[in-house]
Amino acid sequence: MRYALMLPYQIRLAIDENRPVVLPLGVLEYHSEHLGVGMDTLVVERCLDIIEAENDVVVLPTFYYGAASYAVGPPERNGSVQVGVGSLIPFARDLFRSLLRIGFRNIHFFIHHQSENFGVGMPTDLAFKTAARETVFEFLETTRGEGWWGNEKMADYYAQQKEGDDPFSWIQGHPLLDQDGIDRFAFDHAGLGETSLMLALCPEAVDLEKRSKDRWYAQSAFEASREFGEKGRDLILDHIRRCLRLKRSEE
Repeated sequence: MRYALMLPYQIRLAIDENRPVVLPLGVLEYHSEHLGVGMDTLVVERCLDIIEAENDVVVLPTFYYGAASYAVGPPERNGSVQVGVGSLIPFARDLFRSLLRIGFRNIHFFIHHQSENFGVGMPTDLAFKTAARETVFEFLETTRGEGWWGNEKMADYYAQQKEGDDPFSWIQGHPLLDQDGIDRFAFDHAGLGETSLMLALCPEAVDLEKRSKDRWYAQSAFEASREFGEKGRDLILDHIRRCLRLKRSEE
């Protein structure tokens, strides 16, 4: 369900059933002349639309205003919107603090922008990862008191961690494409992979007539196809299901 449309009794049910609560996270960034500036975020949003139709998940309103950077090109007349990490971390802290206070314990965010090295991190995902860890520590010390981890009640902490049920699993971040997906598809910027994904997921934000060979990173877009994008889409959906511990609706 879309969180903004939920009634309080539905929120309580989602809490009691520990349903996944998912934030589509991204940026607005120039993607050559043939793709919409919301590309990185739109593919996350559209994939989660499919997941939402299959399963009982809660989808939060999309956050578009990450750190796009101007690495690809200047913003003037191109459209990139850059919000610095110094603004993102306080926002993410407040968001996660609110979600934990509401009662959610199965919170996830998915990001595509600059996520080819997700383990190392880039500004937007690092901001949200940092905020998640800080907020969980703060919440635990507020609700359980200092020394909560050293308490005898936490003697099974490592067993909980092994099962993925410790407090630090309450908020998790994921790349839209994991390494297996990258190896089997194509990770690029406005090239074959991203253009194909948009043809499969959001064709209204693609104009193939605007493709240009003037930009090295977008030259492979001439090889893009909806069929190839559907392959990437299916890899992404399987990855999301694994992250959220979901099954296909027909299974």
